[in-house]
Formats: sequence, structure tokens, C-alpha cells
Amino acid sequence: MRNNSKKGSAPEKLSLNIGIVGGGRACKFFLGLLQNQPFDYLDIRIAGICDINPDAEGFRLARDMGIYTTDNFEDLFKIEGLDGVIELTGSREVLLELIRTRPKGLSILEHNIGKLLRTLFLKDEALKSAMKEATLDKMAADFLMQQANERISVLSPDFRIVEANEAYLDAVGKSRDEVIGAHCYEITHGISAPCSRSQPGLGCPLLETLRSGESAHVLHEHSFHGNPPTYCDLVTYPLKDQNGEVVRVIEVCRDLTGELASRWEKRIKEMKTNLKKLVQEDRMISLGKLVASSVHEINNPIQGLLTFSGLMQDILNEGDPSAEDLERFKHYLSMMSKELERCGNIVSGLLSFSRQSEMAFKDVDLNEVLEQVLSLTSHKMEIQNIKLSSELYEGPLVLNGDVNQLQQCFLNLIFNAMEAMPEGGELRVTSDLDRSRQTAVIRIEDTGYGIAKEDLGHIFDPFFTTKGEGEGTGLGLSIVYGILKNHGGDIQVQSRLGEGSAFVLSLPVK
Repeated sequence: MRNNSKKGSAPEKLSLNIGIVGGGRACKFFLGLLQNQPFDYLDIRIAGICDINPDAEGFRLARDMGIYTTDNFEDLFKIEGLDGVIELTGSREVLLELIRTRPKGLSILEHNIGKLLRTLFLKDEALKSAMKEATLDKMAADFLMQQANERISVLSPDFRIVEANEAYLDAVGKSRDEVIGAHCYEITHGISAPCSRSQPGLGCPLLETLRSGESAHVLHEHSFHGNPPTYCDLVTYPLKDQNGEVVRVIEVCRDLTGELASRWEKRIKEMKTNLKKLVQEDRMISLGKLVASSVHEINNPIQGLLTFSGLMQDILNEGDPSAEDLERFKHYLSMMSKELERCGNIVSGLLSFSRQSEMAFKDVDLNEVLEQVLSLTSHKMEIQNIKLSSELYEGPLVLNGDVNQLQQCFLNLIFNAMEAMPEGGELRVTSDLDRSRQTAVIRIEDTGYGIAKEDLGHIFDPFFTTKGEGEGTGLGLSIVYGILKNHGGDIQVQSRLGEGSAFVLSLPVK
């Protein structure tokens, strides 16, 4: 047996010179099997054929192929460089004779070796087919990796990058030599330990896939070569060996930054639109409350007008009015004029409040907005026996805001305070300027029921209410919160059960 390879050449190929005793069908099979050299790393050459029957089919084929033939197997022993002889007659006597007479060091293989060689041949063919498929699969995988727009890397269980496509290299701003063999967390996060160790709470999809053997998914924040952070959707897929062990993990990284920004902008737009709708709907509810109380307020002067007009009509029916009657007429008309003016102010306030104007931000004086709201609700307070005291900042408190939204914000807080004092009480409204923070501070305080400690953390949640069924929607304070946030402001609440509540609003002013 000889080694035909040279230093620096392709993988070595072993050479075997074989002689065959028995030129029948089995011999013909071997000649056909070895004719095209099916073994990549083994060169088997038939050096000679022996058979006592010159018409045996394998023997004739060997002659046609130019292979040495003889009828005496001892002639085979004389072939130079012979490595072994295969006995294919199936005769035990021939096999024993070959073993007895063989030269020292020459191998004698019995006919069963044919089955082994046939099996080797079939295995080799199957291996070649599998290798071709694997090569094609690798070519297809490489093509898909390089053509994919997403960032794809192949990771080993020890966090090292085994392969990466061009999209990945472009994203991290590094060459293939810098990336291959490096740890994934070094490249994507610039840290010296796995993400889950150095940043507790940050999930590692590689570890999850190694643990479960299944695909895993997380969101990560990556920052590459000094650029702003990007938000990435990471999905890992396991590659397993024949024993089901995960030996590699494919990680697909999709940049969601632009998509998230677009979604966020869309969501903010939707929220602003929804807030406008809620404010307008809540405004109509508030208008209903104002109208209900204004009916009583308007009804009183109307009754007075009817009484005065009736008295004047009775005097005129008795004849020409006297000088004394005319003086009484003047008094009645003056009182009627005041009552009509009072009714007109109430109606004008309601009409102004109900008017649907386009919501827009402009310079607004918070004190003016507060005065308008207090004017609208003062008659309702009188009906409920609520004493109002207000102390507003002496100068203007100007901010860039929407009048309608601010009106609704203050109105909801005042209505809440009034509803907390059904038997009457005191409502105090103040405004001031915090010069250190350039912030307007508005305080709306009542002497009502107060809020239970366990409810304080939920009062601004949508649909949360401590009122009975049908008495409130639970949206009033959540709308207040939304309006304040929309204006860059904040709200705090101080309350003691049975003693009252104080809502403190902070809004940035110019």
C-alpha cells in the first residue's frame, strides 16, 4: 500500500494493488465497481486475475480491460507491489491453500470481503450525495444570508460570532475580520460580559434558545460607533446536531427605530385626537350640568319680571297713573332691567361655553380662564350653599395653551369639589407664580368628603370612580390629567377622608 500524496498537495490518497482468485460473476462485479474509482481517498487497482476457466465472465472482462490473467494463483504472488489477494471462488480449500502458500506479509481476503466493499461503495455514494446536498444547502444559506436586508449572524454557544452577513457588518461598522470570532455582546453593546450579567433584566435570546432548544425573541437597544441608539427586534433560531443538541444559533436582528418612531408619532396623534374628542364630549356633559342649574337661576328673574309687569298692568287698568305710580314704574323698570341683564349674562356665558371652536394653542391668561369658569359656576354654588373664595395672582399668568381644554380642566375640578359638598361647604381657588421654576401654581380646595388613602393612586385612571352607578363616568380626572400633560404641566392631590381635598396644578408660563 502506497501513499500517492505529496507535501502541500490535496488530502492523501492511498493506493492498493489487489489480485483476484476466481474470475466468475463476483469478479465481474468488482471490476465494474472499481472501474470508475468511486472512492475519493482510496485508489484500488486490480493487478491480476486467476481462474482455471478461461471463459468465466469476469476473467474475459479482465482480458478485455488489459488486466493480467493466469490459471495459476501462484503467478499472482510474483506481481511486484501486490498488497493482497481476494478469494472469490467460495471454496474453503482454495482459501486455505492461498493462506498456506502466500508470501510473507501478503494479505489474503476471503470472498465475504465483497459484501464489505459493496457496502463501502454504497456508503461512499450516499456520503457523496449528502455532501453535494450539504454544499448546495450551504450555497443557498450563504446566498440568503448575504441577500437578506435584515442583520443576520450565526453564534456559537459561547457567544462568539461564527458568521455574519453584509447587512450586519454595515450596521456595526466593522470588517468581517473584526467581527468573526468576537463575542456578540462586545460588538452590539460594547461590554465585556454577556448582556444578562452586565445588565440585569436585559433578556438574552441566545441563552433562552440554548436553554429551551426553541426560538426566542427579545427587544434590545443597540448603539453602534457613536450613533444614536437603535431599537432592535432580535429573534434566535437553534441549529441542532444529530443528538438534538444546539450547536449553533442563528440570530436575526431587525431595526425597529424608524418603525417605532412612526408608530409613536401616529399614537401621539391618535391620543391628541382622542383627547380633543373626550374634552368636547366632557364639555357637553358639563354644559348639561350648567344648564340644569341655570334653569333655576333664570327662572327667578323671569318670575320677578312677570310680577312687576303684572303690577304695572293693574295700575294702568285703574286709569292714568299718578306721579307716585310713575315713580313706582321707574323702580320696577330698573329692577326688571337688572334681572334681564342677569339672565342675559347667564345665557351669554352658556352660549360662549357651548360654542365649538377649533382647538388651537395660543397665549392664554390662566387668571382670565379661571374667572370665566368661576363666573359660569357661581350661581350653581349659590344653589348648593357653597361659599366661594378666590385669591388670584395680581399679574397675568400667560402660557401657550388651548382655552377650551383649560376651561374644561378647571371646570371638572370645580364640579368634583362641588359634588364632594352636597350639603354645602367652602370652595377656595387660588393662583400664584413660582418664579424659581417659572410655573403657575393653581390650588382648588374643598371641605368635602375627601378621598380614601387606598383610592388616591387611582383617581386619574380612566373610568375609575368612587361614585355610585350612573352618577359618573370616571373620565373627569383622567381628562384633567391628559390636558395638563398636553400643556407640559402636572397635578398633585392632597386629601384626608372626611376633611376635604386640594388639587394643586403646575403649568409652565412665559
